[in-house]
This record gives sequence, C-alpha cells and structure tokens, in this order.
Amino acid sequence: MQLVNKTLQTTAGNLAIDEWMLDSCDVSTTPRELFRVWENPVPAVILGRSSKFADEVNAAWCQQNGIEILRRCSGGASVVIGPGCLMYAVVLDYRLHPQLRMLDEAHRFVMKRIQSAVLQTGIDVQYLGTCDLTIKNRKFSGNSMRCKRNCLLYHGTLLYSFPLHLMGKSLATPPRQPEYRAGRSHEAFVCNLPVTPAALMKELIKVWNPPFVESEATMTSNDLVEIQNLVDNKYATAAWTEKL
Repeated sequence: MQLVNKTLQTTAGNLAIDEWMLDSCDVSTTPRELFRVWENPVPAVILGRSSKFADEVNAAWCQQNGIEILRRCSGGASVVIGPGCLMYAVVLDYRLHPQLRMLDEAHRFVMKRIQSAVLQTGIDVQYLGTCDLTIKNRKFSGNSMRCKRNCLLYHGTLLYSFPLHLMGKSLATPPRQPEYRAGRSHEAFVCNLPVTPAALMKELIKVWNPPFVESEATMTSNDLVEIQNLVDNKYATAAWTEKL
C-alpha cells in the first residue's frame, strides 16, 4: 500500500482525488492499494451518491452562508466537512483481499483498523451501526464505500474540532438513521474527538503500516490531468451535485 500525500485547495478537487485513487487502482494490471489523510480547507456539505438534494440539505441556508454543496462518488447520507474534520480514504484490492467482496467483511476490515488507530490516542471508542465510530454513544466518524471490479474505496470523517452547529443548520433530518441515534438532533448525536489532528493522523498512517503502507505514491502530470477532468466534468457541475 502506498500513501497519497496530496490535498487540494478546492472541495471538488479533494473529492476527485478519492475517485482517482479508486479508478487508478481498479485499472491496474497488478494489485495496487492507496491510503490518504486530508482536511478540506473550507466547510462544505457532501451529499452521498444517491442522496436526494431536496431531502437532505438546507440549501437556502447553505447558499446564504457560503457553504458549498457537492456530491461524492460513494453511498451513505450527507455530511458536513471542513476545518476540524480529518478525512481519510483507503483503496483495497480484491485480488489481495477476496473476502472484502462481502460488504459486512469490508466494513469490519476497515472500521476495526480506524477504531484501533483512535484507541492508540488513549480514547475509548466504540464501533456501532454499520460503519460509525462513537464516544459514549455519540458519533464522531461516519464512513461510506464505493465498489468497482477489482477494488473498493472506503472513506470517512473524523471530527476533532468541528463547529457542530453547522450540521444542524446545513442538514435536514436524515431519511435513514441508525437505531442507536434514538431520534437525536445532529448537535446531540455527534461529538468531537479530544485529540490533536497530528496525533490522529500519525496513528491513522501507522495502522496501515507494513505490510500495508510501503511508500509514498508519486502523482504524475497525467494523474493531475485526470483529477482535473473529474473536477471539470463531474464534481464542480450542478448536473452531478443536483442529479437527485
């Protein structure tokens, strides 16, 4: 596994990198796996691939307050990201891990490692629902995946110093909720990790250490062109963001 050490200054660009990671691994003739940790420079609402724009987002409030709304390539419900929310993405190859074609196993494989990384910072963390990490029944990490022929992309959020009120303002009540949420509002349901981003990033990278993380991936000029094409033709377009 290689580390992708790249963060762009636009939300669309950062979403595009995650999809580029999946695509580049999936078309590789030999197994290839990538891991990335990043933080978006500005607050933004990120719709899930099948999220309904009108049902999950308070678009008028977001527009009035300069909050971007974009759509990612993976499933799950809408989230709010930005400074104070660390993001990770990992691409895993079925040719190395055939058991991950079973979705429950894929969730467990990744979430147990992310949970382990947070535990190493000294925080007692629980894994609840399909793919949530929590502290005392409050969620600080939501995750989702996208599967292709040879690989899967698994990525998610880790709140550490995020202005939680933005969630209640930006998002509507989600149409699907885990049972443990018990009808709580966004602000009552989520929390920040009491940890520095440097400590968290260190443990996240360490948990994918050899035989996982082997080196840093080199991005070529062609790779950057492919990422920009994803931005121009998908992530920065209303046709993609407002498709549902």
